[in-house]
Amino acid sequence: MLYIAGITLVATLGGLLFGYDTAVISGAEKSVQNYLITPLGLGSLAHGATISSALIGCIIGGILSGWLASRLGRKRALMVAAILFFVSALGSGYPEFLFFRRGEPTMGLLMMFNFYRVIGGIGVGLASAICPMYIGEIAPADIRGRLVSINQFAIIFGMLVVYFVNYGIAKGETLEYINETGWRLMFISEAIPAGLFGLLLFLVPETPRYLALTNRDDKALKILTRINGPSQAKIILNEIKHSVETASGKLFSYGKVVIIIGILLSVFQQFVGINVALYYAPRIFESMGAAKDASMLQTVVMGLVNVIFTVIAIVTVDKYGRKILLMIGSIGMAIGMFAIGGLAFFKVIGISTLVFIIIYTASFMMSWGPITWVLISEIFPNKIRGRAIAIAVAAQWAANYFISSTYPAMMEFSGGMTYSFYGLMSLLSFFFVWRMVPETKGKTLEEMEALWKRKA
Repeated sequence: MLYIAGITLVATLGGLLFGYDTAVISGAEKSVQNYLITPLGLGSLAHGATISSALIGCIIGGILSGWLASRLGRKRALMVAAILFFVSALGSGYPEFLFFRRGEPTMGLLMMFNFYRVIGGIGVGLASAICPMYIGEIAPADIRGRLVSINQFAIIFGMLVVYFVNYGIAKGETLEYINETGWRLMFISEAIPAGLFGLLLFLVPETPRYLALTNRDDKALKILTRINGPSQAKIILNEIKHSVETASGKLFSYGKVVIIIGILLSVFQQFVGINVALYYAPRIFESMGAAKDASMLQTVVMGLVNVIFTVIAIVTVDKYGRKILLMIGSIGMAIGMFAIGGLAFFKVIGISTLVFIIIYTASFMMSWGPITWVLISEIFPNKIRGRAIAIAVAAQWAANYFISSTYPAMMEFSGGMTYSFYGLMSLLSFFFVWRMVPETKGKTLEEMEALWKRKA
């Protein structure tokens, strides 16, 4: 148990960096706007595109994840992600490096900043696909949901850490300092966990399922024995080999439904609007009347709520199953977003808005946040898992980019309609899960594969 726990903790550092990289922009976005967007006379569309530019890299990373995981292996693909995180952290914090002068914003400098953010985004895209794949392939069936959910905890914990880092950098400082130096430190701070992740990956093994897929059965059996015991290890290895030998490996060899479910899980996870709350959290709270320091502090409070309710998901996912938690979460998110939309229509700003934001985010974090990743790591058969996860993750980041980049323009049109749209998506996600998503609790990956074979 200690062995699998250690492996999982190292793998989830990729999740922590996923959260850190996607949320670091929340504290820096106004300074980036003041430093790079406003002086160049650019508007809300350029602002939204710049703040969301990392998501372009996430889409690329998601697309590449299947190919890299299949060619390099799960472990070495994560090492590539660690390098990309490290380069992005330093480059985003000092985009002037080599080619530009500090304090002289130009279109070239704006493009270079976006380039480094895209590099980090590729790392996020790789980590978002391969971390749950790695944990899902190495974890025993009876605790797989819990272990993959820990990756979501790491994502949220990474966001919480960076909220504290951003708050610590901004607290008590002048706006001039934050706009000139503070935002740079926010980005550069990510280099520390990125370097640690890269080093610790040398200490963990490749997944037994990847080793079996590449005909390294002895190594696969050795790792399975350490995790499951000798008798169970041989049974699991035989099931893996059987699934590899009897499958064609074509993407739709198990039917189209499993691919469609994977894509829709990913798209709904983003269309409910969660990353709007994460990326623009300080600005949302400022629009509710909070001062700069207070808005950062309220963001930290929201981060703590996220951690608490992600722990609830970790504790309950293997006990109650995936479907029921997703459906409860969908109802809670719909209530939260429709309420926020109604308050926005009537221009009611205050503690009630904060309460419904917390209801919404808590509902997401105990359901769609972790459990989408659990299901994506579980539902796809061995032979197509790398490619299928890549498609699902690329769809997720494309949906994320669409929602995040359109948010400023949508809010200019109507805040009430914007939040009501996210509420409608939450409601639709309930019916999708109810009608289409199978329960995977307690099933081995090979048992899930047999399910799709029967339906194909």
